[in-house]
Amino acid sequence: MGHGHGHSHAQPAEPASQRVRTLLMWLLVPLALATIVGAALLYPFGHEQKTGAAIGLHQKPVEAVITGLQANCGDKCIAITVRMTDGDASGQSVTIPSPQGPGAPHFQVGDEVVLSYSGSQPQAAESYQIVDFQRGWSLFVLALLFAGAVLLLGRWQGLAALGALLLSFAVLALFIMPSILAGENPLLVAVVGAGLIMFVVLYLTHGVSARTSTAVLGTLVSLALIGVLGALFSVVSKLTGLDEDTVNLVTLLGTDIDTRGLLLAGTLIGALGVLDDVTVTQTSAVWELRRANDKLTWRELFAAGSRIGRDHMSSVVNTLVMAYAGAALPLLLAISLAGRSLGEVLTAQQIAQEIVRTLVGSIGLVAAVPVTTALAALVAVRQEVPAAETPPEPTEPEPKTVKRPKPEPKTEKPRPARIEGDLFIGYDPDKGPWERPSAPRARRAAPARQAPPARRRSSGSP
Repeated sequence: MGHGHGHSHAQPAEPASQRVRTLLMWLLVPLALATIVGAALLYPFGHEQKTGAAIGLHQKPVEAVITGLQANCGDKCIAITVRMTDGDASGQSVTIPSPQGPGAPHFQVGDEVVLSYSGSQPQAAESYQIVDFQRGWSLFVLALLFAGAVLLLGRWQGLAALGALLLSFAVLALFIMPSILAGENPLLVAVVGAGLIMFVVLYLTHGVSARTSTAVLGTLVSLALIGVLGALFSVVSKLTGLDEDTVNLVTLLGTDIDTRGLLLAGTLIGALGVLDDVTVTQTSAVWELRRANDKLTWRELFAAGSRIGRDHMSSVVNTLVMAYAGAALPLLLAISLAGRSLGEVLTAQQIAQEIVRTLVGSIGLVAAVPVTTALAALVAVRQEVPAAETPPEPTEPEPKTVKRPKPEPKTEKPRPARIEGDLFIGYDPDKGPWERPSAPRARRAAPARQAPPARRRSSGSP
């Protein structure tokens, strides 16, 4: 019920074109009017439901605190002394015997419990029986933690989600339950109630937009499919919906009630929270594909959105199956102890109705993917995609002029004087033209070089 899968689908506000508004009006307004008319016809105006002693329930709840425990009333019994904090004997204490052993609750001094008072003698211990523990404070603290976590993560979106959750409970408590107790068809009541929840929850959580309207369309079509399939296969499987709790309800009411329809109503409400997650996700996926490429046709949008939906579909179906299996786990354990075969266990009334609920709800979730994708593609191709704003062309920054110190003028170093002349005789050009000296003079001027000593040949050389 409500938005139960935990994903965030915050959508940006997009103005819808005139074509899209007209298309959504023709598709959504008839369904909205049918939901409102159905709620008006099914609501039990003027019906006063009998409760308490009027239908034979003479037990009244009384709050008390355990003040003592005594194991002196038998082998499998314990005497519990309680002090009542409200009721006709508030402030007085009584000692009540309670069973002890496997399957019995364990009590401690200081536990806050709930007594069932028959209404005969307030001071007699025989008029009371311990039936439950008080859980008001623990549940209140848990609710505060839940609300704080949602607000911390979602902020304004989380506040809208909390408001939608409260309105969902209001529809359940003020419309669905009174209408069913008044004798209306539970299946029709559940379909109309689910429609009311969808309109309230989706528009409040995700805003009024073309996307949300498309998700509402897909959700309502899928809910109708779940109702039709559930009614068909409950008849084919000959399910009666009569379990222990339903039998007690029919006995208390004293009137005929469609127990099979009550079973299907539970199926619809159980699949509702996961179903809106599927439809909103598919709608958002198609819209983003259209925004990314406005040239895509309806067929291309449907094909691309369906590929995205296949991954999501497997996870949500597994979520629904595990939710039903977890709720029926004690029943599965009890039946498995009977020594019956697997086929006999699965086809038993109590297990078969859980199987029908699970499979019908899963078929509705699977069908929600193509149905919502097709509707979203049909609407999105008629949506005018806003032109993307072209960012301004980047201007090249003007080069910064950095003042650098002027380089000092380079002074040429004097080249070394060229050595000219004859290295052997020390010729100087300033003394006149050069003349070749005679051979004896040249030999006298040039120092005599000593010849290197001759090598002696070894005696062994040739």
